[in-house]
Amino acid sequence: MCLAIPARITSIVPGGQSARVTLGGVSREISLALVEDAAVGDYVLVHVGYALNRISEEEAERTLALISAAGMLDEEPGANPPGPDLAVGSA
Repeated sequence: MCLAIPARITSIVPGGQSARVTLGGVSREISLALVEDAAVGDYVLVHVGYALNRISEEEAERTLALISAAGMLDEEPGANPPGPDLAVGSA
C-alpha cells in the first residue's frame, strides 16, 4: 500500500521544477514534475518525493487530522520513528 501525505509548499526552487514543502515542522525538497501551476501556499499530495496533485487546504487538514489520529504524525520535529522520506529520489 502506498501513502501520499499532504504538505504545504513554502517556496518554489528557481526553475520551477521543484519546491520546498513543510510537514510537521520538517522541510523537504520535492519534485513538481507531475503538477502544473503549483504555487507557494498550495497543498500537494506527496509520495516518494513527488507532488502528485494539488488539494484544498480543507482536504489537507482533514487528511492530516486522520493521519495524526492514527498516531502516524507527530507535530514535534524528530519525534516520529523512521518512516517514508519526502525527499526526491527516496523510496
